[in-house]
Amino acid sequence: MSELQSNQNKSMIGMIAILFIGAFVSILNETLLNVALPSIMDEFEVKPTAVQWLSTGYMLVNGILIPASAFFIQRFSDRKLFITAMSLFTLGTLLASLAPVFSVLLAARMIQASGSAIMMPLLMNVMLTAFPIEKRGAAMGTFGLVMITAPAIGPTLSGWIIEHHSWRMLFDIVLPIAILTLIFAFFKLKDVTPQRSIKLDVFSLVLSSIGFGGLLYGFSSAGDKGWNDPYVYGTIIVGVIALVTFVLRQLRMDEPMLEFRIYKYPMFALSSVISMVIAMAMFSGMILMPIYVQTIRGISPMESGLLMLPGAIVMGIMSPITGRLFDKYGARSLAVIGLTFTIVTSFYFSKISMETTYFTLIMLYTLRMFGMSMVMMPVMTNGLNQLPQKNNPHGTAMNNTLQQVSGAIGSALLITLMNNRTETRAGELVAQAAATADPNAAQPTAEALAQMEEQILNQAMLSGINFTFLISTFIAVVALILALFMKRVTPHQEETTKEELVPTPPMKSVVE
Repeated sequence: MSELQSNQNKSMIGMIAILFIGAFVSILNETLLNVALPSIMDEFEVKPTAVQWLSTGYMLVNGILIPASAFFIQRFSDRKLFITAMSLFTLGTLLASLAPVFSVLLAARMIQASGSAIMMPLLMNVMLTAFPIEKRGAAMGTFGLVMITAPAIGPTLSGWIIEHHSWRMLFDIVLPIAILTLIFAFFKLKDVTPQRSIKLDVFSLVLSSIGFGGLLYGFSSAGDKGWNDPYVYGTIIVGVIALVTFVLRQLRMDEPMLEFRIYKYPMFALSSVISMVIAMAMFSGMILMPIYVQTIRGISPMESGLLMLPGAIVMGIMSPITGRLFDKYGARSLAVIGLTFTIVTSFYFSKISMETTYFTLIMLYTLRMFGMSMVMMPVMTNGLNQLPQKNNPHGTAMNNTLQQVSGAIGSALLITLMNNRTETRAGELVAQAAATADPNAAQPTAEALAQMEEQILNQAMLSGINFTFLISTFIAVVALILALFMKRVTPHQEETTKEELVPTPPMKSVVE
């Protein structure tokens, strides 16, 4: 019996390893391209507004498909779903590598995203099913290594590749890994989660796509176009209306596409809110640090990426450790310690200046990531632990969707705050310079004026970054207060009915 159990454990570990690699390359690919956007603009002769769709479009497809992932996970087998998702991702990667024109590259990114959107919820759901609740912390901690480390090392890796190779190399590196993962999945992957013969409500899918897609597009565009642009507030309004209609429809359905009734479980509801608040705070570092380091301090993209690398490594090391600590001590202690680190480092970031050393920036950023590593997965896992197993697909889909939406909202709000503060401070500095100028002095040269304008702009932008980090500090304080109300949950005991003991009937048509 022990030998059989050992073989089953090895098979499970091998299966999860395949899912991990697939999820890792798909998440890594999401941030790899950001540094390469200027090179792609030059090669295809497109404007910044067009090239930005390579990132925005990827996020939009994720935001549209992730809510539907709960249906896919329940309706289709793990093996078929992963192979389909990985095939789409691999096809998109190949097309992107060979893309002769920009439109083909954009289509390739959309195809990639359609595969990537399913992988994360599928992996999380398999792990919740495969591991007993007393071991989920360690398992989800390892999962956090993928979720957090992949996007963190993306900018560093892509910065090095772009300095030495064509942007196409970003896809050429990912392609063989994707192909090998697909081959292993075809031969080794087995089914873990149970399937149910449920039907897809097409109208719900349409409402979900318009709702989440509208919100993501509107808030993502606000940073560039401004809140007064009709495309921005128009898509947000349409998104809110569609989303409210979608939620009301789900609450009236016996078999909803996305189960909102899971919010009756208090710890899941609390963990969901805390995760959204943390995602907003985390984006401040990811957005503001490159602006400060590259634009204000003039540090190269490669050195900017290296500055963030120790933080990524610390998060990678800490994720499995945090998982084991979660199993032993629960989520509240870890969240309080982690958020304390996040609050203190965010406050220090609100005090950085032109003279702050490179080493100080590395230390602050690394400590901030250390704090984040103790919060995200424990909080999320504690909430998911309270759900009945049949609701795990809905819980994972809900968490992933809300993180996408809160990330977009957080980044848009932070960029808006930074821009407003920068404009205000720039006006103040110009007024000060005019007030202190000697009217009898000779007129400065054009070069001197240009230098003065650059100094004023940098000082104003630094003030904007400092102010935004201060707001981020208060956001983290809100998360800390909420974390104090967390309790270690007792697994929800499900009643096994006679109906559940009957084998699943043959699959019928999915769309009706």
